[in-house]
Amino acid sequence: MNRKLPMLTQDNRSFWSGGAEGRLNIHRCATCGSWFHPSAPVCPRCRSLDVGAHPVSGRGRVVSFTINHQRWVPELECPYVVAIVELEEQAGLRFLTNIVGTPPEEVSIGMEVRVVFEQHEDVWIPMFERAA
Repeated sequence: MNRKLPMLTQDNRSFWSGGAEGRLNIHRCATCGSWFHPSAPVCPRCRSLDVGAHPVSGRGRVVSFTINHQRWVPELECPYVVAIVELEEQAGLRFLTNIVGTPPEEVSIGMEVRVVFEQHEDVWIPMFERAA
């Protein structure tokens, strides 16, 4: 499927390119220690400028999901799962993603997942699959 790819910036490049090395890179504040996503030049908790990308485990759990059955473009394979995954590094460290490699009817809230990457040009899109 053709995806609309993000524009790479100084702040988000490590997130979108980390998959080339098999790493999920998330921003962390050196002042207060909190992780945050999406990437930004300022910590949303303490407003420190001392932030940067660091690799995380890539493990988490599904906290919410929906199964999409609408074929928005002809090459879109349906159904597919859109989920909010919370990473194990910090409560509340969540982002929107797809669950892949698992039949949609088997996805559940609380399901443990791990990151996998789908490459499109120089962008590595993080998605998640059921953890072994």
